[in-house]
Amino acid sequence: MASRFAPYPGPQSRVAAALSVAGYFRFPFPDMYRGKFIGSTIQKGGGGRSLFTKNLHRQFVAVARKFRCVMVVPALVARLPDAEIADGHILRQLHLGLEYYAAGRLGEAIDAYQHGLAAAAKEAPGLVPIETVAKLHANLGNACMVRGDLEFAAENYKAALRLSPHLTACWCNLGNVRLKTGKPAEAIALYAQALTLNPAHWPSRTNLVHALMATRQHLLARALLAELIGERPQDAQLHHQLGKLLFELNELQAALECFRKAAVLNPGDADAIYWIGGICQQLGETEAAEAAYARAAQLQPLIRRPAAKFPADFRILALYAPFAGNLPTGYLFKDADYDTDTLALFDSSEYGAEFLKQDVQVVVNLISDADQADLVLPLAADLAARLGKPVVNDPLKIGRTTRDAVADLLQAIPGCRIAKVARRKAGSGLAAATLLAAFPPSSTILARPVGTHGGDDFEKTESVAELEALLAQRPDCDHYLIEYIDYRSTDGYFRKYRFIFVDGEILPYHLAIGDGWKVHHDSTDMADHPWMQREEEAFLGDPTTVFNPSHYRVMREIQQRIGLDYFGIDCGLDVCGNLVVFEANASMLVHEQNQDFPYKAPFVLRIKSAFDAMLRKFAAGGR
Repeated sequence: MASRFAPYPGPQSRVAAALSVAGYFRFPFPDMYRGKFIGSTIQKGGGGRSLFTKNLHRQFVAVARKFRCVMVVPALVARLPDAEIADGHILRQLHLGLEYYAAGRLGEAIDAYQHGLAAAAKEAPGLVPIETVAKLHANLGNACMVRGDLEFAAENYKAALRLSPHLTACWCNLGNVRLKTGKPAEAIALYAQALTLNPAHWPSRTNLVHALMATRQHLLARALLAELIGERPQDAQLHHQLGKLLFELNELQAALECFRKAAVLNPGDADAIYWIGGICQQLGETEAAEAAYARAAQLQPLIRRPAAKFPADFRILALYAPFAGNLPTGYLFKDADYDTDTLALFDSSEYGAEFLKQDVQVVVNLISDADQADLVLPLAADLAARLGKPVVNDPLKIGRTTRDAVADLLQAIPGCRIAKVARRKAGSGLAAATLLAAFPPSSTILARPVGTHGGDDFEKTESVAELEALLAQRPDCDHYLIEYIDYRSTDGYFRKYRFIFVDGEILPYHLAIGDGWKVHHDSTDMADHPWMQREEEAFLGDPTTVFNPSHYRVMREIQQRIGLDYFGIDCGLDVCGNLVVFEANASMLVHEQNQDFPYKAPFVLRIKSAFDAMLRKFAAGGR
């Protein structure tokens, strides 16, 4: 099939050849004409911004205008044969549907298409052209997709393709449905089929980029983007997308250049400028980051993300702080049924509540790291209070989740152990021996800079000299000194469990197993040990096989004391069966990129569903 791409030299032929070798360029559903589709085995993957509404809406409007010219005049109907009368009535329903769709009246468009299909079903075979019925199904699918009814959209696209398998846009839109429902491998096969019909079909090619990225086929996605940019070098969105891909590949400088190019081509692209700020911040270019954030906020104070359906069920206002730790929302906000307005907060700025709260039902505070955001959290709390809307994760409560504050907060819970934590301020001059006096004798001490997470700059010290040497490496920052609690299991392995608390629910997220005390799921070798995977899957399926009712009483008490609507804890069990809490905060990552651990998918989805349900409840005025 690669020869079909002959008009496109260079990278195009390499992309097509690679997809062909991978088996994507084939008719993806061989049993379609027997009334069903059979797809390949799907691996979990991410979504991506579909170009459906931008690229195809204009085509539908054009089709609607075309039908104005061919409408059957009612006065002539009596003189037409039965076939033309039937076809004329059905065409009118198609015409009405297109008109309603172009006007954004999706419910009426859907009704018109369904009336047309019902009328066609009553006619004798052959009276209504197959193409007309196929168009009704295809356009019904379009309206359902925009409205967010993806399952019904898919059924209609498949029905249209059974009748007219040459409909390139239908293959593309069915691919969009698969992409939006987390099935990017199927989406790739469908886009490939569209491109065998029309190698120049732009929406299929651009959406294929998203599907390739979702399946982490970054090199193919990169080659395809290079090809597309070669054809349309002035397309800012393509440079924007390449910037995101390069960021995924950790090619930060190259990603930065792409976003700068996108911003030059489209000076109003505030999103690209926010990306510039974020990358500059990550590269340590603080002044450039501040300038980019300020420019982006001036262009677009609110970053608006429409819902995956129309109309949206409600609207949220998300507050985040660019120079502080924030709750990761890439997965939680993905394919949402609600519109999202995101506001970047700076401690030097003022914000008017009246403008921000228009049409907003819920405020979601994403600022999650109390150490990094000590200056901006009071601003967020003041703004949230003035907005007068239900708030997820009250900023004032976030302010009480520093590591030392949580250690104090969770003291004296029966069956719970939490390490003693002391904060050593930079420049305080306190000697390590003085600091150690606050801990039990012979304690092993963990040390890490304040405001850090994960395993970086997090070390265990066994002596005063080791601690002094570690503190001397970063003399300009505060440090947490943390009492080490041995949580090794009887088999010699360390097990760290993560639970996510969502509006009263306690949901398992993962189990990390390692042979060292510093265990992080993404740095373990669990992918190479089936027994570890089976143990994690069993835990996720039924946490009560590990955590008994007394442990759940401890976790419910922790939930009450922390007081947040959404947060997570990392914990373990000591040899006596006590629950050992390592940390509790709202910064914990929940993501869907678990290709090596596909059994995690339903449990990760459960957390997202609970998050969505919480927002829906808050939007309705509940708490």
